[in-house]
Order: sequence, then C-alpha cells, then structure tokens
Amino acid sequence: MRVTIGQINTTNGDYEGNSASIIRAIERGRRDRADLVVLPETCLQGYMSFDWFLDRDVARSSLDPLEKIIAATEGITAVVGTVRPTEPGAARRLYNSAAIIRNRELVGFADKTLLPEYDVFDDPRYFEPGRERHLFPLPGAQVGVAICEDFWNDKTFWRERLYTHDPADELIELGASVLVSINASPFNKGKMGQRCAMVSHRAKAAGLPIVFVNLVGANDGIIFDGASIVADCKGEIILQAPPFEEFFGTVELDCGVATDYCLPGDDIETVHRALVLGIHDYARKNRFTTAVLGLSGGIDSAVVAALACEALGSENVLAVMMPSSFSSRGSIEDSVELGRRLGMKTIEHPISEAFEVLSKELGLVKPSRGGSELAAENLQSRLRGNILMTISNKEGRLLLSTGNKSELALGYCTLYGDTNGGLAVIGDLLKTEVYALARHYNRESEIIPSAIIDKRPSAELAPGQFDDQSLPPYDKIDPILKLYFEQKATPEEIIAAGHDAELVYDLLNRVESPANEFKRRQLPPTLIISKNAIGIGRRRPVTHHYRRHQPTEDGRVSVTRN
Repeated sequence: MRVTIGQINTTNGDYEGNSASIIRAIERGRRDRADLVVLPETCLQGYMSFDWFLDRDVARSSLDPLEKIIAATEGITAVVGTVRPTEPGAARRLYNSAAIIRNRELVGFADKTLLPEYDVFDDPRYFEPGRERHLFPLPGAQVGVAICEDFWNDKTFWRERLYTHDPADELIELGASVLVSINASPFNKGKMGQRCAMVSHRAKAAGLPIVFVNLVGANDGIIFDGASIVADCKGEIILQAPPFEEFFGTVELDCGVATDYCLPGDDIETVHRALVLGIHDYARKNRFTTAVLGLSGGIDSAVVAALACEALGSENVLAVMMPSSFSSRGSIEDSVELGRRLGMKTIEHPISEAFEVLSKELGLVKPSRGGSELAAENLQSRLRGNILMTISNKEGRLLLSTGNKSELALGYCTLYGDTNGGLAVIGDLLKTEVYALARHYNRESEIIPSAIIDKRPSAELAPGQFDDQSLPPYDKIDPILKLYFEQKATPEEIIAAGHDAELVYDLLNRVESPANEFKRRQLPPTLIISKNAIGIGRRRPVTHHYRRHQPTEDGRVSVTRN
C-alpha cells in the first residue's frame, strides 16, 4: 500500500488557500501512484479557529468547502481533517472529523472522541465527542482513522492517562490493518522525540503500520512543527518529514524497508527554527512584510533581531536605538555593530530631551546613584514604547517585543513600554535559553558580538543599574521557573530538586502577584515553545489573594489569602 502524506501549512478561515494546499497533496499522491493521501487535523478550516467554531453561520457552512476537494479525488482515496455539523439536540454544533473521500465520493467521517482541554487546547468548548469507531476498506487494507488525541492515550506507553478508554486501541481491536492518525500537535521542547517514540511503540505492539500526519505552520503564538511520521509494522520509522516546513512525500508501507530519513533532534536548533517559523508566519498571515524592534545593546533585543532578519530578510527589519543619558557608550556601539553584521537598517532616536521635559513637567525624581524613582525609570521605557509604536503605525511595520520569559514571569518589565508590540518573540524563552540561542547563532561565526553576550545584564534606566540588583541570578531563577511552569511542580517538589526554599517561595509569589499577572494579561501574542506557557497555555485571574507560605513547624504548607 502506497501512502502520501500532506504536511501542509494552513491559515485559519482561508478556505480557498487551505483547499488549494490539500488538492496539491492529492495531486502529488496521484502522480506518485499512491493509494491513500493523508492530511492533518481540521486543515480545511484551521485548527486554532477558536470561537469561530461557535458561530452558527460557520457551523452551517462547514461542509461547503469540502465539495471542491471531493471533486479532486478521482482514482485516489484521501483522509482530510475538517469539521462537520452534529445531529439536532447535540450539546455542540460541530464534530472534529476526518472526511474519508474515495474516487470523488464522500465515503464517511471519523469523529474525534477524546477532546483535550489542557494547555492551549479547549476542544470541549467547540466540539461534540464522537461515539462510534469504524474501519474504512481499501483494496487489501482495513484503515482505521484516529484524530490527534484519540491516538495519544496508549496505556502501554503513558505512565498517566487522561482518559479511561483508547479509541486507537479500539480501532486495532476492530481489525485495522493500517492506522492513520491526523494531528494538529503544537511544538513543545522535547515533543518531536516523544511523538516518534509513541508512534514506534504502538506500531510495534500492534504489528501494523501507522501513518501519523501533523500540521505545520504558526497561527498566532502556536507553532505546529509538522515532523510527520510513518512507522512500519515492526515499529521502524520509514519516513520522517522535515520539521517546520511543508512536505509532500510518498512511502510504501512494507515492513523492514530501510529509510534515509532521520529523526529531528530536540535541542536549541529546534527552538531556533520554531521561532523563525513563528515570526515568518505571523507576519505573512497578518500581511506584514516589514518589522521594527528596539535595539538596546542587550542580549534579548540582539537575539530577536537575529531571528527577525532570518525570518523576514534583513532588508525588511528596522532596528531603533533609543539611548538616554543612562545608556552606556558600549551599548550603542554594540547595537551598531550588530546591525552591520546582520545587514539590517539601524537608526537612532535619543530620548534624553523628552525625558528631561516630562520629568520636570510631572515632578519626577530623576534616577541617580543615590536612589531612583520607579516612575522615572518606567517613563524612559514608555517613551521608547511610544517611539516604536509610532514607527510601526507610520510605516506599517510589525513591532516585535523583546522581553524574555524570566522577566515577564517576575514582572521585571514595563507595561506600555518594553511590553509594547504585535508579537512577543522570546516571551517563552527563559533568560538562560536566550543566551543559549545567542551562542547557537555564533556556533560557526560571531554573528552576535561577544560583547553583548558577555556583558552584565542591565536595563540601563539608572546610573550603575544591573538586573542582579533587583533579581537573583538568572541561573538560579530559571531552573525554578522551568519546573514551575513546564512541569507544574509544587514548591515542595522544586525544593526537593535541590533549590533553596526561601528563594522558591519568593519567586513563586512574585510570579503569582496580581500586579504581574495584570502586566502579562496585556502582552501581545507570544510564540510558544514549551508547555503551560505564559498566555493561552496558562490561565490565572488578575484579581486574587492567594499567597504561598513556607511550611509551618508541624510540616503543613498553606496557600492562604491575605
């Protein structure tokens, strides 16, 4: 049996463009004499369409775009991710479905049963769960079709399962000879290897080939990496699609056939490629061709500039230096040198005069070595934010925010200042990960000047100011934040991992501060590269009185209101 996978990049609501991509995959399958073409989950409408799926007119017309695709399937079978209306009386208007189309006829649908509602997912809000499983016969094969989460509940692979039953296992028990899984599985660090292990494990255990096709491309901050997989009946990976790009490929589902494809690594390079794709697609799909960012001479803006030049072309990126009287000469020189190395245009708009005027007008105490008024420091950041937003507005450029996750988590940022932007590029990268990415850029030649990487971090909003005067060292902060965000670890678990108890409670209470959540709530969309990321992947109220306290003498830990 020959199978073509169509790892396509879709845009929410772009029925015409999405249909054209689906048809290209079908035509590729026909040229390759494939028996079956497989496309990703809800690729016709776009998986992250959110509350568009609640609109009655969208629900009513959900099957209309499928007609053109049905007409394109002469002589071939296709599995296409879509949505379809439910029966009268159902709690939700739509099923998340796979349409099985053969030789210009709609054979039927497989409906998604397990509906995730963790991290970035909220499927029960939109979809009715499927109730039945059935196979679709092809010449010489019985094909079972599982939709994303329906494949991800193997009791022999996962230590902990979220659901009591396993739709994919039920398809195998019905007698499937080939299992197809269509997915919209977002990128997270480590997830590519996890998927490969999961697919290989089930294929070997069931003794049948598995075709696992995943969406590629970015929509808002959610990045789909593709990296689709085909495993043979022995669990060997016989096709691995390249990550972060569209891919059409055909493979024979014979057992024991050697492959030239290699599994992608889960390292800083995958994070690098994910962020480049995220910038590129966010700009393209929102019709931006150019971008602007503030360039401070620090590590964060340097890395964002490098990513932006790679994603959009250096000729389309404008970097703006906005020095004050507290900016070091080295920061300005380093920024100019970075712009030269990246080949991007760099301009200077000093803020010193405007700061002097507004400080006097508002009666602010200007920063000095003897002390500093926070409002005066924040005014500088907000002046810079105004300049950048004005350039964005005037020239139609996408403003890229340069704050990292460590700072955003702890509120070490200025609302309507450095948080301004249309896209938060490194808002899900811890500060230590930003340094790792900078060093990755310099692995062959020095793209980011070493002076930027080596300098002591500073916002330069006051004389002699450095980050470690307000925050613990980032190499102490980041492991704690990583455990707390990505693994949802409790304070006790973080302390048991070897971290200082007082520091743990201090940092977690800073993270959960209502003032800091208020800032985060107003951030632009953030490119997500980890689980439970700030933004859509992690939901907290602004208004709350929760506070964690260290254990009392009797060993109890309290989470109280105060």
